[in-house]
Amino acid sequence: MLDRAPQEAQQREGTRPVAFRGAGFVPGGGRASGWIALALVIALWQLAGSAGWVNPLFLPPPSAIAVAMYKLAMSGALWQHVAASVVRIGSGWLIGTVAGVIVGFAIGLSTLARAVGITFISALFPIPKIALLPLLILWLGIGEEPKIATIALGVFFSTAISVYSGVDAVPRNLIRMAQSFNVPFHAIVRRVIWPGALPSILAGFRITASVALLLVVSAEMIGAQYGIGAFVLQAGNLMQTDQLLAGVVILSLIGLAVGKAINMLEARLLHWR
Repeated sequence: MLDRAPQEAQQREGTRPVAFRGAGFVPGGGRASGWIALALVIALWQLAGSAGWVNPLFLPPPSAIAVAMYKLAMSGALWQHVAASVVRIGSGWLIGTVAGVIVGFAIGLSTLARAVGITFISALFPIPKIALLPLLILWLGIGEEPKIATIALGVFFSTAISVYSGVDAVPRNLIRMAQSFNVPFHAIVRRVIWPGALPSILAGFRITASVALLLVVSAEMIGAQYGIGAFVLQAGNLMQTDQLLAGVVILSLIGLAVGKAINMLEARLLHWR
């Protein structure tokens, strides 16, 4: 009787329970649907090539690309090109990221650094970094240094912008609350600003990984004997489109692996999400 009393009162008043609506617009995982869509695209591509709807010289089927990748792997040329590109990407990305994080935090926390840093970043960021490669070759010589420096420059500016944007996005009331409790500056940076800026920093890592891939291909096309960019350029000049697309697929796989690594890093560092 006591349990039914509130229900009867609601029925008499014409009211009813309302479902919870505050889900927060959080999208689900949906990993299987992405792989299914990719498999369908590859199947249609293979069907178009096998049926002769597309000239294989201009767009070889996935089976021909897989055969080209297998032959390259067996000959050892694939690993030589991949190793050269991965070393350049890793070195340039690491140098540019470390410098960008330091400069980005300086701009976000210091008035003088903000006044000077934003001016230089605004002036130099729009310059295509690959256009500086001939100048870097004059400065650093012919070798790995100019290619790594080109990648580091491209990564640096994007990282610095994402870092100081993340620092600016940290709620000021949290910083004022910590200051009101006389928390030391280094503790505020470590406990308040760093966690608050971390989502923006990790989003910047995704952007800079793509920038590094673009720049390494461009730099290797201009002045490199080994690397995915040099391999793709050589295959294009010889009209070996199956090997050209094999190089593109390898770049896509490298980007996919980097994306998975950043996802794992996000899951570990942003554990409160």
